[in-house]
Amino acid sequence: MAGRTNTLVPGDIMFMDGVPVTTPARTFLDLSALLGLDDLVAVADFLFCEHDRPFEPPKIAIVQAATVRRSIGSKHHVRGFAKAAAAVELMRVGVDSPPETKLWLRLRRAGLSDFTTNFAIAGDPEVCPDLACEEDKTSAQSEGEIHKTTQKQLFDRNRDERSAARGWLLVKVYSTDLRRGEAYVEKMFKQALRQQGWPG
Repeated sequence: MAGRTNTLVPGDIMFMDGVPVTTPARTFLDLSALLGLDDLVAVADFLFCEHDRPFEPPKIAIVQAATVRRSIGSKHHVRGFAKAAAAVELMRVGVDSPPETKLWLRLRRAGLSDFTTNFAIAGDPEVCPDLACEEDKTSAQSEGEIHKTTQKQLFDRNRDERSAARGWLLVKVYSTDLRRGEAYVEKMFKQALRQQGWPG
């Protein structure tokens, strides 16, 4: 087992129930020395996630991206700084899970960077997919374990029907799809986009 000593400044510490702990911003920086970039972006998305959707309570960010940028900006000497800075630039507000993060990163690497998070498909009620390409009316849903409950499946069915009625094509991505590799996922999305008129 190896240990490592880091110098903490007062702004790196907060108290929870009287116990000193590192702030979310400092913890994020420390994790940058341990995690790969994709996993670190998922951490950033978790910390910065906030949205106000009509079908669920508002979600407040654990920490604002600007706070993290200020915190790490003066710590060029800390191991993992460059990766932390890169992860903050890749994060997207409104991402609800690591699979969503990793799906967006895969699409970005495939050159399909027009997919955005926190997008609402207009209508009554609004439809809020995980990812959306507004220009080609193509959306994506990462289908994890939470989607297997009866209540969630009914919600998803209504969401899917409303999306289709408004001219959108939905691509559902399962863990099996992700395990097949980035090329497979890229092919899924390019096929869907072409159905919607994408010339690529």
